[in-house]
Amino acid sequence: MRHIYFVIFSLFISLSAFSQAANNPLAASDMEAQHKWVDSVYHSLTLKEKIGQLYMIMIFSNQDEKTKQANTELVRDYKLGGVIYSLGGPVKQAKLNNELQAISKVPLLIGMDAEWGLGMRLDSTYSFPWNMTLGAIKDKALIERTGQYIGEHCKRLGVHFNFAPVVDINTNSNNPIIGNRSFGESRDNVTDKAMAFMKGMQGAGVLANAKHFPGHGDTDQDSHKTLPSVSFDEKRIDSIELYPYKTLIKAGLSSVMVAHLNVPSLESRLGYPSSLSRHIVTDILKKRLGFNGLIFTDALNMRGVADLALPDVDGNTSNEFTTRGAIDLEAFKAGNDVLLISEDVPAGIARIEQAYNSGEISEERLSHSVKKVLQAKYKVGLNNYEPIGLHNLKEDLNRLKDDLLYEELIENALTIVKNEQNVLPFQNLEIKSFAYVGLGDDSGSAFFNELKKYTKIHKIESDDFKTLTNKLQAYNTVIIGFHRSNENPWKPYKFSEEELDWITQISKSHTVILDIFVKPYALIDLNDVTDIEAVVVSYQNSIIAQKKSAQLLFGAIPSKGILPVSAGDYFKVGDGVFNNAIERLRYGLPERVGMNSERLNKIDSVAQMAIKEKMTPGIQLLIARKGMVVYNKNFGKHTYKGRETVSSDDIYDVASLTKILATLPLLMELVDQGIVTLDTKLPEILPEYKDSNKADITIKSMLSHYARLRPWEPFYYKTLDSVTKKPSAKYYRRERSKAFDLEVAKNLFLRTDYEDSIQEIIKDSELLSRLRYRYSDFPYYMLKKFIEYHYDRRLDELVQNHFYDPLGANYTMYNPYHKMSDKKIVPTEVDDYYRYQEIHGYVHDMGAAMQNGVGGHAGIFSNANDVAKIMQLYLQKGFYGGKRYIKPETIDMFNTCYYCNKDNRRGVGFDKPQLEEEGPTCGCISMTSFGHSGFTGTYAWADPEEEIVYVFLANRTYPKAENNVLLRENIRTIIQRLIYEAIDN
Repeated sequence: MRHIYFVIFSLFISLSAFSQAANNPLAASDMEAQHKWVDSVYHSLTLKEKIGQLYMIMIFSNQDEKTKQANTELVRDYKLGGVIYSLGGPVKQAKLNNELQAISKVPLLIGMDAEWGLGMRLDSTYSFPWNMTLGAIKDKALIERTGQYIGEHCKRLGVHFNFAPVVDINTNSNNPIIGNRSFGESRDNVTDKAMAFMKGMQGAGVLANAKHFPGHGDTDQDSHKTLPSVSFDEKRIDSIELYPYKTLIKAGLSSVMVAHLNVPSLESRLGYPSSLSRHIVTDILKKRLGFNGLIFTDALNMRGVADLALPDVDGNTSNEFTTRGAIDLEAFKAGNDVLLISEDVPAGIARIEQAYNSGEISEERLSHSVKKVLQAKYKVGLNNYEPIGLHNLKEDLNRLKDDLLYEELIENALTIVKNEQNVLPFQNLEIKSFAYVGLGDDSGSAFFNELKKYTKIHKIESDDFKTLTNKLQAYNTVIIGFHRSNENPWKPYKFSEEELDWITQISKSHTVILDIFVKPYALIDLNDVTDIEAVVVSYQNSIIAQKKSAQLLFGAIPSKGILPVSAGDYFKVGDGVFNNAIERLRYGLPERVGMNSERLNKIDSVAQMAIKEKMTPGIQLLIARKGMVVYNKNFGKHTYKGRETVSSDDIYDVASLTKILATLPLLMELVDQGIVTLDTKLPEILPEYKDSNKADITIKSMLSHYARLRPWEPFYYKTLDSVTKKPSAKYYRRERSKAFDLEVAKNLFLRTDYEDSIQEIIKDSELLSRLRYRYSDFPYYMLKKFIEYHYDRRLDELVQNHFYDPLGANYTMYNPYHKMSDKKIVPTEVDDYYRYQEIHGYVHDMGAAMQNGVGGHAGIFSNANDVAKIMQLYLQKGFYGGKRYIKPETIDMFNTCYYCNKDNRRGVGFDKPQLEEEGPTCGCISMTSFGHSGFTGTYAWADPEEEIVYVFLANRTYPKAENNVLLRENIRTIIQRLIYEAIDN
């Protein structure tokens, strides 16, 4: 009869133990071989060794030698079934694991708590966003990929079981242990996310574990410290807490962890842990829910179960040894298969062995669980065990594709929960003055630095509220970032009373955007949100979350997230304001837009070589594709002998890039308005040219450099003393006055009327003898005069108001010496021929300097990020940040070569790729591309076909402009070629 039962049991295991095999990628397909291996191993074990297979002990890979020895002996002597690893490092764990496996009679089943990745426990490994963050994401495919990637990490480290996903439905905001570990308070959302996570992880070959059965989500106590109670009736538990288990079991869930909870509606014995309850484990989980996978206890050293006093066989509860053994036995009798982290393994094994020998536990019951453990080992390949390879282990656990997924997860999670009057995303930047106030006890520097990429914003700090509010008076828009530790999901997350009061007071007098980098429950303490215009939940204070949240505020990325939990009276589960992106530059990894990081990083060596060979003291480099900045690096210093290293917020004299950054957009506006056309002739905009030799020159011809204009005139030369070759006293003074009001350099002022003289010189200049392409600055002198006359305002004011301020190009300006610290301005030359001083903060171009620093052809200072904004505006056919600046047809009109021949490749104002071998580009770029270069070493180029913007800023003219190696060695176009070689799709 006993033999017949065993046959029936074996059949039950093969057909039903994992009844969802068709849905479970880990289910063994060769059932006959599996049974043969399981039976063979089982029968090779002694009774004590069989019981040992039920145990998993916790091991730290950073343990001391004494502890390591004790654990090693425990694994070897008691033939334990497995190990759950905790704190340590991946290499140490891999080495230790190989050692332990080598001494094990049956290969060990390895588990870990890696709910958000191995980084939950190990240094030098990856952490993905917490479940609460994932719960805000609508795209389940992203969650599945997260499970897959975590599974791949686990498998690489020899981990077979990941005790995830957490399927607790966190309906209690005061839950001290679950909280961020839950996908949220909606049973359907939790189930959907857990299902996706499980599919991804088990698809990677790692067994999933749903926890904490029957549901730890609505508790306000921590079962590590005490026995929490769940007071709901059985109907509620069945419909809510058990719902995820029912769904996941049908889909092939591998295992379940049973929590230590007091659930009176399910267990009649008062204060009796669910993990020891036969009714909960066997009757509900196994029979009613039909679960045939592995069942783990939660850690048996947790106080929620370990503090329970159980009697020994004689009814004595005073003996600590037998009491501990009694807990293990009771857990096994309840129906659990694996006894996790017993307080005393030898005592537990002895107690179960005693119960077996006395008939309290049958052979069928023992073999049922032991064979399930062995089946799991077979499923994860331990029948053909191989040691963990150490080569490239850390690299394999920290992959580029992990970073790519993390970025995408955060972008999809960020949630706008309030947006009065559509204040987000920010638009009309020209009428806003921004301040950032950081609250909390953690850094918000990544958030602030990312905000600064979009507009001028100042960090306001003070420990005194009155001082803070006084400083804030200059601003109409305040971004409050609430930053608390991202170290783990249990860190404090609440506002202080003082912080809550500050938010209330600031919001009464300013437009306030509150962005919290903690779990949503922090919002519960907000007494009144009426005066707060916008509230954003960013969930975590990771660097990426901070950066992406800043991008969200400015509309570079859309808002997609939904609130996974309710937070007080104002914010409900499912809330979320969905906004589209408004086509501002965003920032991310190259692979997000079809580029290869490794190949792109080859650019580093070219830039470093240019610095080393003294082609230029420093470089700013930016590359964007499809609206995403994927490379933004700085090299070298401001000067060869200086200490100031180049940073992203330093500004360069961009020289002739001024033509396309200042004059050209203003002229395009006038074309849009019908004020001029490309066929407009000079006398129509400047009447004094009516009787000149330039009367028939059109805007089109002169901006195409096909109008016989002379290329350049050294206007300054005639103002030098004929003997000393220094500025003549006839034209210059050391102090400003009404008559000498053109500041050409520090403490050097040119006669105010000389600007008119320059215009006369141009008007009266001879034309070249024949019509051919010849690059000339003259058109931009003339157009500057026309534009200023038309608007009756200076060119610098016009371009600032019309473009830079609304674009948020706050690092772009003329004459920065008035507005910025010298330490943020890169010098361009040590002038020993005109101004006889270091040119630092003053325009390098002499003709522009003689116009008070404001030339139509030169004079702009900027950084790479701002230049990229303007180039992206062109690439987007005149649209940027939700605003139409220039009509698409006008952009196309100017980006056309009207006089194309072997000598002239130029568009109208824009440079274009070479028509033959030599030219301004790498020769590997589309003919629809356009850009410009500058004398100081600058370069900006945009390609509509590949949607690429490339900006190169340098000061190769320092200390002497004769240093032209950067150009001769084609550094800029070599880098451009590398950019195109980095395109994958």
